[in-house]
Amino acid sequence: MENVYDKFVIDMVGKRIAGDIVWSSDVYNSLRKWRETFRLSQQELAKELGVKQTVIADYERGRRQPGSSFIKRYVSALIRSDAKNGFKVIGELVKMFNLNFPYIMDMGDFISPLPAHEIIRAVDGVVLNSFINQVTVYGYMVTNSIKTISTLSGTDFYQFLSLSLNRVLVFTKVAGGRSPMIALKVAPVKPKIVVLHRPVRIDPLALYLSEQEGINIVISTKKTEEELINSMRSLLSSRQEP
Repeated sequence: MENVYDKFVIDMVGKRIAGDIVWSSDVYNSLRKWRETFRLSQQELAKELGVKQTVIADYERGRRQPGSSFIKRYVSALIRSDAKNGFKVIGELVKMFNLNFPYIMDMGDFISPLPAHEIIRAVDGVVLNSFINQVTVYGYMVTNSIKTISTLSGTDFYQFLSLSLNRVLVFTKVAGGRSPMIALKVAPVKPKIVVLHRPVRIDPLALYLSEQEGINIVISTKKTEEELINSMRSLLSSRQEP
C-alpha cells in the first residue's frame, strides 16, 4: 500500500470510514454504504474477509451486531480490495477528506501512551531544557521543517497542528530551530515534546521560546532521517505497563 500512499494516510482514511460507521444512527446501512462505495458485492467482500456471503448479509440486515474488532476487519478488507485495484476509491477519498500532506514524512499512533523518556531513548535524544516534561504521548508526527514553515498557509498550519495533538512533533531539515519554535509560540495547540533532527546549531531564541512555552526540545542524534523514522515506528508496538 505504501507504494502509492503512505501508511499513515491509509490509516487516516480507515479511521474516517470506521468512525463514520460507528457514529452512524444506522450502523447496518452504513456498512452497506461503504461496501457499495468501494464497488464490492457481498460475495467479493466476504471472500476478502474470509467469511461466507451470508455473514455480510446478516450484518447489513441487522441480524448481527458488529463490534469494534469486526468493523476494523471490515474496513481493512475494503482497503485491501481497493489496493488490488490501484487505490481508485482511496484516491477519491483522500481528495474528499483533504488528506494530502506532502510535508508529513511519517505519522503513527502508539498502542498505549508512552512517557517522555521512552521517546528520548528511541531517538538517541539529548534534552536541552532545564526541565523534562513528565507527560505521556499517544503518537508521533515527522515533518520536513522547510516544507512545513515555508509552504503552509495559516489555515493549513492550524490543520497541521491539529494532527500533532498529543503527539511528539519531529522536525527534520533543521538549521537552528528558530522558525519551528516561533511558529509554535503563536499556535493555539502546542506539543509538549519537539524533536529536532541533527540541527546545524541551536538558535538561542529557539531554546528561550521552548523554556517560555514549556516545550521540551530534544535533539535526535540519529545519523539519518530513515533511522529516525524507523526508531519511531519501532515504538508503535510498544505497550506501556500500568
